[in-house]
Amino acid sequence: MKISMIYDTVRWEEKAIFKAAEQKGIELKMIDVKEMDMDFDKPVPDYYGNVTLQRCTSYYRGLHSTAFLEYKKQKVVNDLMTIINAGNKMLTSLALVASGVPSPLTSVSTSYEVAMKQFSEKFHGRAVLKPVTGSWGRMIALMNDPEAAMAILEDREYMYPLYSIFYMQEYVKRPPRDIRTFVIGERVVGGIYRYQPEGDWRTNAAIGGRAEKCEITPEIEDISIKAAKSVGKGIFGIDIMESERGYLVHEVNSTTEFKNTVRVSQVDIPGEILNYLVEVAR
Repeated sequence: MKISMIYDTVRWEEKAIFKAAEQKGIELKMIDVKEMDMDFDKPVPDYYGNVTLQRCTSYYRGLHSTAFLEYKKQKVVNDLMTIINAGNKMLTSLALVASGVPSPLTSVSTSYEVAMKQFSEKFHGRAVLKPVTGSWGRMIALMNDPEAAMAILEDREYMYPLYSIFYMQEYVKRPPRDIRTFVIGERVVGGIYRYQPEGDWRTNAAIGGRAEKCEITPEIEDISIKAAKSVGKGIFGIDIMESERGYLVHEVNSTTEFKNTVRVSQVDIPGEILNYLVEVAR
């Protein structure tokens, strides 16, 4: 069995997957996406193996390298349509709503005027503005009043055009934490609570969020699997909030970090990933 892994940064996760492959006797070829020769007129080299694991931190590098490989008939996890759906928050929200997965109230607009109208009429003067692509809590803004919304939306309107897609969600009243579950195929293999750091309302580990083990109840398992299936198939991190309306899925992540999940839950996620890749490769 030969497996390849595309990456642009070697993090703890990529090292752990490589080590797990060695322990399982699986030949794993590490491929730096920056060194890929995506020549449309040549076949894919044999060292890509039976299946390729996509682990780029850059959405655009992952998107384009996956597209190239798939059109060359190479199996990739996660596949192109899954990356597209999970990598764009608007497309993720549309998929969640279409599949009946509970999620925060959401609106999108492409102009300052309509965004301000949504902020006032739908969200009643308090909303969260997110870029449609991005991770680690970057460029997420909590708009608490019209003056803040006017300033933030006006700034975004004059930035790179992608930031003029105004994706807004309700500010959900929740405990000072959210839940991250890890879904592989159709199984929830583990989960954590992510507690927001002091002085911040976001829970991302990249900004200091603290992790604790989360027991996977049937309800958490059900909503996690439904959320994953709504965007595609493969390997996912599902972000869930506890609200007054019950559990709400607010993000589905396609190239997920899992160091904290392994540390606090003691689940062998690298091994589970490799087992899944072997299954897909057959």
